Amino acid sequence: MRKIKVAHVLCSTSGVAVYLDLALKNMESNIINNIIIHGKQEKGIEYLDSSGKATKQFYIPIQREINIFKDLKCIYQTIKILKKEKPDLIHAHSAKGGVISRIASLFYSINVLHTPHAFSYLSAHSPVKRYLFLSIERVLKNFNSILLATSESELKRGIDEVGYQPHKAFLFNNSITELAVVDNNSTVSSLAYNFSKDYICTVGRPSYQKNIEMMVEIIKNVKDHIPNIHLVVMGLGVVSPNSENVKMLISKHNLEKNFTLIDWIEREKIFEIVSKSKFYLSTSRYEGLPYSIIESLSLRKAIIATDCDGNRDLVINDFNGYLLKENQLDQFKEKIIELYYNNETREKFEKNSFLLFKEKFDISINIRKLEKIYLKHAKYT
Repeated sequence: MRKIKVAHVLCSTSGVAVYLDLALKNMESNIINNIIIHGKQEKGIEYLDSSGKATKQFYIPIQREINIFKDLKCIYQTIKILKKEKPDLIHAHSAKGGVISRIASLFYSINVLHTPHAFSYLSAHSPVKRYLFLSIERVLKNFNSILLATSESELKRGIDEVGYQPHKAFLFNNSITELAVVDNNSTVSSLAYNFSKDYICTVGRPSYQKNIEMMVEIIKNVKDHIPNIHLVVMGLGVVSPNSENVKMLISKHNLEKNFTLIDWIEREKIFEIVSKSKFYLSTSRYEGLPYSIIESLSLRKAIIATDCDGNRDLVINDFNGYLLKENQLDQFKEKIIELYYNNETREKFEKNSFLLFKEKFDISINIRKLEKIYLKHAKYT
């Protein structure tokens, strides 16, 4: 049997790029031949396969925002690439990659595995936009589309709300390689930050999805009980629309000494900060399956998180952390205070986080499932 060729179509964001990088590096390169179709802004980024060979890349003017002219151009260029490269399967990532791939597939008969990485309609602030984005997904699911969800929550939502038939919906959990735990007794030596030893942390760009404003309100309440409480927020960067609002809230509540805000840094440095933190906090409104929490599981961290898609697949209440409803500020305050002081509970959660990681989110085990899904749906002779 010859190798099958898989074309990945995507508009790269941090989570999607991590997904693709880890999948390519761990997949059997003697079975799967991957190519990447993505944005011109990604030129210079190299993706390697399991043998260390660079993956072939093609560039189109893809972007997150809707732009009819550019989107039509992307579809046309994608069709040209597909007809030249003749892949056996498309793996489309996120909303824009899914739209372009599924329309292009009508002109080149091929199955499209669509991984939403959190459905786009979940990000809509207004009911009108939510209905529009959901309607688009419901239509496009009929265009050679097979759902490949990143979490049980995403799989369920795809079947119940988007309308995928169960036989056309599959699960491949976001997965990572096991991370090395850093000695908690040492300082964050490789970084030029002065935050105290007993800090908590989170990773997420200030945005509607990540709801960092809620964290500010939580820390304001916790400060009355733990004056030195310190939250390290990593992930501020170019696509951080709520950064200024978060900074204004911090200033309004006189919490400058209780927060450290860090722009995008190397993943290894993020791991070091998470590893040495007391525990991890998430206030997201929705997720696909967040790598930051999977990484925290591997680093043996207790988690306090909102009970939303993605988070609820990674946090089992009272097993490896606490799962709380959005905007329940008093409960978040109580659980942060409890985990901050209760070493026994925190250590139990840490142990269970790692057990959960090994059971469900270790890519060295899970990648074989993705290969089987590719083989099953590829159209090749």
